[in-house]
Amino acid sequence: MLLGYNTNGLAHHDPFDALALLAEIGYRSVAITLDHGPLNPFTDRWQTNLKRLKDELKRLGLKSVIETGARFLLNPRIKHEPTLVSASAADRQVRIDFLRRAVDAAALLESDCVSLWSGIRRDTASDEETLERLADSLRPVLQHATNSNVILGFEPEPGMFIDTHKSYQRLLQWIDAPHLQLTLDLGHLWCQGELPIADYIARWGQQIANVHIEDMRAGVHEHLMFGEGEMQFPPILAALAKTGYRGGLHVELSRHSHEAPTATKKAYDFLKPLVDDALKWGMP
Repeated sequence: MLLGYNTNGLAHHDPFDALALLAEIGYRSVAITLDHGPLNPFTDRWQTNLKRLKDELKRLGLKSVIETGARFLLNPRIKHEPTLVSASAADRQVRIDFLRRAVDAAALLESDCVSLWSGIRRDTASDEETLERLADSLRPVLQHATNSNVILGFEPEPGMFIDTHKSYQRLLQWIDAPHLQLTLDLGHLWCQGELPIADYIARWGQQIANVHIEDMRAGVHEHLMFGEGEMQFPPILAALAKTGYRGGLHVELSRHSHEAPTATKKAYDFLKPLVDDALKWGMP
């Protein structure tokens, strides 16, 4: 497992300064959230910035994943909109086009995956109709990802249409393909009572393409600094190691951007010995 950090937790930093900071601390992977500024895939300088990003990742020895959860990139008024389950086909197409750009970025950067989610159902469509929307929207993205040899890591997200691993399993009845895998958020499992977490890791281990990690309390979807929630991490990390997972373990603390230099170091110092122990004792 490679300790990593999501750039959404360094929102007040220039992204290239953020990469240098993370590498200096000791992180070996970065979850790159496409967002405003140099990481905006809709600007005229995107291809230039993407090439620079590739060079910097190589220079710093960082692996990467592409994250697509920017809050107001596609709509300045409504967080995360539009999505793959939006009522309007035109709105869904906006998200599809964005995700295709994310796939192109991942292909160039040789990223481990593109992480994505369903979005919130905001109308009165039935479960079946919403699943059809989601599957129909995912298919062209998945086809583009397959053609580009890029993995999609689908993340069940509290409050969204696909919120739990049970609903993710139902999605797989509509659309299932080798390039559609799982982004596993460990805090979400705890928040939603999907326990024991080690059992879920074992159940989905061979589909995990990306992992998010933070502390959390039961029933409250709030990403917390380690030690401020209720989670016990040694057995969780040992279970991950036992599956053979060796991808990025990405800290997701987007609301800690105001103290990013301190938060990134604190998270690293907490996780590094635990990951080392997990890899030592949790080897399959």
